[in-house]
Amino acid sequence: MTGSIQPQVSRPPSRKLARAGIRDVAAAAGVSITTVSDALNGKGRLPEATRRHVREVADRLGYRPSAAARALRTGKSGLIGLTVTTYGEEPFTFTEFAYFAEMARAATSAALARGYALVILPATSRHDVWSNVALDGTVVIDPAEGDPVVSEIVRQGIPVVSDGRPGGSLPVTAWVDNDHQAAVLDLLDHLADAGARRIGLLTGTSTDTYTRLSTTAYLTWCERVGQDPVYESYPAHDPRAGAVAADRLLARPDRPDAVYGLFDPNGTDLLAATRRYGLRVPDDLMLVCCSESPGYASTDPPITTLSLKPRRIGTAVVQLLIDAIEGVDAGRPIEQVIPTDLIVRASSQRRPPRTVVSAPRRPA
Repeated sequence: MTGSIQPQVSRPPSRKLARAGIRDVAAAAGVSITTVSDALNGKGRLPEATRRHVREVADRLGYRPSAAARALRTGKSGLIGLTVTTYGEEPFTFTEFAYFAEMARAATSAALARGYALVILPATSRHDVWSNVALDGTVVIDPAEGDPVVSEIVRQGIPVVSDGRPGGSLPVTAWVDNDHQAAVLDLLDHLADAGARRIGLLTGTSTDTYTRLSTTAYLTWCERVGQDPVYESYPAHDPRAGAVAADRLLARPDRPDAVYGLFDPNGTDLLAATRRYGLRVPDDLMLVCCSESPGYASTDPPITTLSLKPRRIGTAVVQLLIDAIEGVDAGRPIEQVIPTDLIVRASSQRRPPRTVVSAPRRPA
């Protein structure tokens, strides 16, 4: 079969549009390169009309300042890091948990609002990422005592702000945290007021301040009310270990009639364990866990949660860090305490016993 021959049409080679540079803006605006730089960076003594004209030309040409050029000019990269070092070499995908996800979102927004980008980095020394990223500062979440990552960052002269009180003498620039002791004491009183007589705890094995202060508050409360402590500890980076610890707690001969879990998955772990043991919530066991997950509002029954306000913390740590990077005294305290919120739901509200009222007898 013979096909028809199509005439070939020659096309000019496509040309990739070149990115506008500062010289192009200067030529189009009819000003010098220095004037363009001053107008776009808010420097120099220029008439407002000139600044506005230069910005309009830059917008029309699609000009964006080079990050590399800015770094050379200012000595800053415009990048700030965020990491969780609590679990050291252990693999821990912290953004899977609602607290860290909300905190990171708020921190990202706060950084962008001040012209910085947030980079989430691994904490383990097996990665060489830290040496390849030029950071102006770093946010570290829940650092443990003597944290080697924090110590090394500080040694390099990079500002560090901690989400969580630093353990020991860790040399951070500033920190933001909750009053974990007061929060735990209040929720234990809430459970006791609801009828609990033996309150248990699911806690972690790490040395971060959140775990340490929360556990200490529980032990202090037990001593105050004359209750023997009933608790199980497990490595919080391992989700399977949490389910095993919940099972151990409810299998004890001194099984509690209420439990507070320090970590996000503890609510569902404990709820599953109660079903295996045939326990009713809240009649046989009341539950509270620390979580930001909205899913606990729709479990059966809905579970009472303690919120640590991660959005407020994420915003606050970034503001403090950028103030330190830029040498700004914004009048903010370098140690900030954010209030917590106990969101009471059915799992910690024991139903009062049903009272049967008999009809009055008729006189004989």
